[in-house]
Amino acid sequence: MVNRVSQIVARRFPDSRAVLVIGGVPIRVLAEAYGTPFFVYDRAIFDAQVEALRAALPTRFRLFYSIKANPHPAVVKNFLLQGCGLEVASAGEFRTALEAGCSPNEVLFAGPGKTEAELEFALSRGIGEIHLESLLEAKRVASIARRLGVGARVAIRVNPAGEAEGGAMRMGGRPAPFGIDEEMLEAAIAATSREPELDFTGIHLFAGTQILDADTLISQYRHGLDIARRAAGFAKRSPRTLDFGGGLGIPYFAHEEQLDLARLREGLESLFSEIQGDPVFAQTRFLVEPGRFLTAEAGVYVTRVNDVKVSRGKKFLVVDGGMNHHLAASGNLGQAIKRNYPVALLGKLDCPNTERVDVVGPLCTPLDTVARNVDLPQGEVGDLFGIFQSGAYGRSASPLGFLSHPAPPEIWVDAGKHILVTERGSIAAGIGDSYPALATINR
Repeated sequence: MVNRVSQIVARRFPDSRAVLVIGGVPIRVLAEAYGTPFFVYDRAIFDAQVEALRAALPTRFRLFYSIKANPHPAVVKNFLLQGCGLEVASAGEFRTALEAGCSPNEVLFAGPGKTEAELEFALSRGIGEIHLESLLEAKRVASIARRLGVGARVAIRVNPAGEAEGGAMRMGGRPAPFGIDEEMLEAAIAATSREPELDFTGIHLFAGTQILDADTLISQYRHGLDIARRAAGFAKRSPRTLDFGGGLGIPYFAHEEQLDLARLREGLESLFSEIQGDPVFAQTRFLVEPGRFLTAEAGVYVTRVNDVKVSRGKKFLVVDGGMNHHLAASGNLGQAIKRNYPVALLGKLDCPNTERVDVVGPLCTPLDTVARNVDLPQGEVGDLFGIFQSGAYGRSASPLGFLSHPAPPEIWVDAGKHILVTERGSIAAGIGDSYPALATINR
C-alpha cells in the first residue's frame, strides 16, 4: 500500500514531507484545533477534478454532481459555484440542493422506489427532470402531476442489454432494480406518450460504477448513443437530454490505476465526431453525473492511535474512530473480500514500514477493522492515522449511531485556511439531569 499512498501524496498533497499537509495546513494543526477523529476536505482537489473532467469531455457535455457521494452542504455549494447541476436520489437530497441555492430546474431525480410524497414534493418545486425506473413509476408521476396541475419532464433510465463493445465491465443484461430493461424501451416510451402530463425528454443510461478503464466508458457511451437514437425513433422526436450516468472511478487498491483521462478524451472526440451533423442529436444536451470521481480524493479521515497491543503474536493499533464513521474503509460497504484503503501514519510519511499490523476502531465488534495486515512504520500511542480517498461515501454512508460514539466533525480547508463545517455530534444529548428524558425517568 505504500506505493498507493506515495502516489496520492505526490499528486494531491505535494507540500507534505514527514507530516501530511492538506490544503496548505499540516494535519497536526487540524488535530490540535479540532481533536480526533475527523474528516477533512481540500477544496482545491474538488475544483481540480471538475477541471480535469471537463477537459476530457466534449464541449457539449454538462456535469451534474451526484449528491449521494458526499451530501455536505459546503461540498454541494462548491460544485454549484463550479457551474455543475445536481443529481439527487431522494427528497432529502433535493432539499439539500435547494438549500444550497440550486435552481430546481438544474436538478435530476433518479433512483428506484421513489415514494408518492417524494414525487409530489419534486413536482411541486418544478424539478428539472425525473428519471423513470419502471412503468408503474411513469403512471405514478403522471397521476401526481395531473393532481397538481403541472407537467412533468421525464427521462427513461435504461438498464442496457448485453455488454459494451471492448469493455471488461458489463453494462447490463442482468436483472436490476435500477432502470427499465432495454428490451422494454419501446413499451416504456409508449407508456409515457399515453400520459399527456409527461414530457419525454430523453434517456439516462444505467451502466455501472467505479469504472477505471477509458475504453469501457467509450464503449458504454457509444451504446448510449445507439439507445437514444432508437428512442428517438420510437418517440418520433429527438432527445433533449442524454445522461450517460456516473461510474467514473478512482483507484483505491494496490492493483488499480488512475482512469486515463487523455485516452477518454481521445476516444470521445472520435465518437462524437461521428454524430456531427446528425439531426437526431442536433439539440441534445449530453450529461454525466459523477460523484465519487469528483469527491473521493479530496477527503482524508483522521484518527489517533489510542492503544497498541499484541494478542497471540498479532499487533493491533487501536484508534479512536472506526467503522461507525467510515463503513466503506472497514470493508462492510459493498466489499465481498476486505481490501485496505490507502492508509498511513500521517506524521511518519517518510519513515520505512517496519511492521505488519491490524488497525481497529473502538467498537465492540470484530467488524471494526479499518486496515488488516497493513505495513506501517512503528506505531505509537498518539500517532495520527489517516485513511485517504475518504471524500466519497464516508461519513454519510456510515452507521454514526452505532455504540453512540460522537459523530466526527468535518473540516473544510481552502488555500491554507480551515473552518469547521460540521461540529462534533453526539447521538445522546448527555446524562443525568442534562438529558431531559433520563431526568424524567429518574423522577
